[in-house]
Amino acid sequence: MDKNKQQIIASGLYVVSTPIGNTEDITLRALNILKKSDVILCEDTRRSIKLLSRFEIKNKLIPYHKFNEKKSLEKIIEVLKKNKIVSLISDAGTPSISDPGAILINKCVEENLNIYPIPGPSAVSSAISVSGFHDQYLFYGFLTKKENELEKTLTSLSNLDFSIVFFIPAVKINFYLTKFKKFFFNRKILIAKEMTKIHEKFIRDSVSSIKNLTENVKGELTVVVSKKIKEKNVKEEISESVKIEIIKMLKKYSHKDVVEFISKKESLPKKMIYNFCLKANK
Repeated sequence: MDKNKQQIIASGLYVVSTPIGNTEDITLRALNILKKSDVILCEDTRRSIKLLSRFEIKNKLIPYHKFNEKKSLEKIIEVLKKNKIVSLISDAGTPSISDPGAILINKCVEENLNIYPIPGPSAVSSAISVSGFHDQYLFYGFLTKKENELEKTLTSLSNLDFSIVFFIPAVKINFYLTKFKKFFFNRKILIAKEMTKIHEKFIRDSVSSIKNLTENVKGELTVVVSKKIKEKNVKEEISESVKIEIIKMLKKYSHKDVVEFISKKESLPKKMIYNFCLKANK
């Protein structure tokens, strides 16, 4: 391709992916777009300026976050209508995926303004790529904290036989793990912590066996649950005699131990046993 053609950048909105941790992951194309942008929209100017300064990019930064995206919309559209190059970046990863951007993008579509994706780092695809789970996956993002809404959401998601990706605040991980044990009992789980950074860590386990995190974890975690684990030759209901046995065992053993023992002994689905244990203890 002709070098001069490569350097031509049309006016419009550029949705630019930035590193999720390691600054070396930024692409050459992303740097080129950012350097030639008239305006760069970012969530937190304090965070973005650190990345941009490393690559000697000193273009005008404008805060664009969930608290001002509606208020700022018309001004940004006016800039775009003047045939300017505007880049949208988030604090990390690909903008508009569980980050501000959708409102602006939809307005650009409505106004027939050019929108260009500049692909790059994404916590979603990064976590899926190392999960070992089926690559047919659904990205959900952040879960609600409201109990009733959460129960409805997880009930719906538990009926879908796909890998599912969540973003979870580290301080809430144990709260959500408790819920996952109820709704995703017969699945595996991957918790990705500080991906691409020095202290990168991956925690792998079955949902039924994973323990609460005790270490002081900060930031956001990317969590992937697998498709349902198919259990062969399992019965469809718990007999009355087994129910009595479970109730007796619960007086001496933990839910986990009872589930493991009864599941193997009676060829029953673990989730079924676990749900009965919950009811029996009420």
